[in-house]
This record gives sequence, structure tokens and C-alpha cells, in this order.
Amino acid sequence: MSFTNAPVTRSLVYGLVGISIAVSLLDIKHYFYILVDLHLWQFHQTWRILIYQLCYTNSSEVLFAAMTLYNMRAVERMWGSRKFATFVFVTSIFTSILTPAILALFLRPITLGLFNYLPAGPTPIIFAILAQYHAMVPPIYKYKIATSISAPTDDQTQGITFSDKSYRYLLAFQLALFQWPGSLLGALVGWMVGLSWRMEVLPRSLIRWRLPGWVVGMRTQRRSQEFEGLRRRLEGEGAPAAAATGVQSQADGESGRRRTIQQVMDQFQGAF
Repeated sequence: MSFTNAPVTRSLVYGLVGISIAVSLLDIKHYFYILVDLHLWQFHQTWRILIYQLCYTNSSEVLFAAMTLYNMRAVERMWGSRKFATFVFVTSIFTSILTPAILALFLRPITLGLFNYLPAGPTPIIFAILAQYHAMVPPIYKYKIATSISAPTDDQTQGITFSDKSYRYLLAFQLALFQWPGSLLGALVGWMVGLSWRMEVLPRSLIRWRLPGWVVGMRTQRRSQEFEGLRRRLEGEGAPAAAATGVQSQADGESGRRRTIQQVMDQFQGAF
């Protein structure tokens, strides 16, 4: 169990833990959450929209988020690092804009200012990845917890069915409830953005777009040069072999024709 073939997920986990620790040590946590009336309407600190998903402000959220990301590393392995990094980048942009906008323009006026706080943390991004994990990764096994102590009367035991993925959903669900309702809003927005990507509701050109390969450490130019060199070597080795095969085939054909003419002449000589 490791981050093998999942470098983007490893960077997300290490970056989240490192930035959260640094923010705590430097005592700058107050820069990463959003109070709509104070930060957006009064002081116009719109830059908070761009940074509020960089870290969490308490250790419990960091722990649960790191475990959730680690458990979903299979998504990157199935997609590839380049597509996964593109997905994280696109969803981070959408969730950074949509979540504060929904809070400031709809929920806060509806609740008469009671819903005013958006906590720090990449919960929307994690739930966008969770939507892909839910759709792509099947459960390995299922088990049932009985809800009754009485003996079953038929083959079907009464109980609640779980799978090996259930505890992963439980970690994410706990993450969504840490600082609700703000964290729950971020989870719902992230899940909807992930489903929109999955169902191709987002612009098709945006879904097909990819980050440059060097972002995830891919050396596409070097690999293409290596394949080109291999192709040239194979062609160089194949040309003499093909020429030798052609010469041999021609010689075999001439000898075969000579044997056929000799046999015909022998038949005619025997007849006369």
C-alpha cells in the first residue's frame, strides 16, 4: 500500500499536510476562511476565494482529508497522472468560484445572514474526486450487519449491507460535517462538479483539454525521440534482412524453373 503510480495524489497529500502545518506555525489561519459580510462585502478581499482551499485550520480535518485522498489514489492509477492533474485543476477553479458565489448570493440572503461562514480546506475538490471514485472503482467484497438478534426465517438475513468502500465514504462524510453547514455546502458543490465532469455536462473542450506533460513529470519529447530511434534501428535491421530474403527467394525461383525445364526435356527425350 503506497503512492506507486500516483504522484499527483502524493503531492496533494504532502502539500495539504505541509501547508496546514506551516499556516498553523506562522499563525495565519485567519487568512484562509471566508466571512461573506466582512471579507467579501466590506473589505472586498476577493483573493480569499483563490486560497481558501489550500489548507485546513485544524488537525482533525487534515487527518481525515489525507486518509480520504490516500484511499482514492486508484482514480489516478486508472486515469493516469496527466488526466487526474487536469481534473483537479479544473475542479479547483470551478469549486473556488461556485461555492462562495452560492453562499454569498443565495444562501446568505435566504437565511437572513445566518449562513455566512465558509471554512478553509479543499473539501470540494476531495468530494469531486470522490464522485469519480464512486463511479469508477467497484467494491471488492460486501458484508451485512444484522439488525435483529432473532433467527432468520428465510435465506435473507435482515440487516444493513456494507462494502469495503463504506469506511472510505464514512471518512469523507465526517469531513463534510466538521464545520457544517459551510463544509457541507463545499462537499455538495464538489460532488456536483465531479458528476458534471463525469456526465460531460461541462464544455467538451474543457473536458478533453490536458495540462502540459511536464507538469506531472512527463518527458514527452524525450520519449518520442527514444521511440523514433528505436524505429530507425528496427528499419535498419529489417532492410538487409528483407534484401537477403528477396535475393534468396529469387535464387530459389530460378533454380525451380531450371528443374522444371530439365524435367520437360527429359520427358521429350524419352518419348523420341
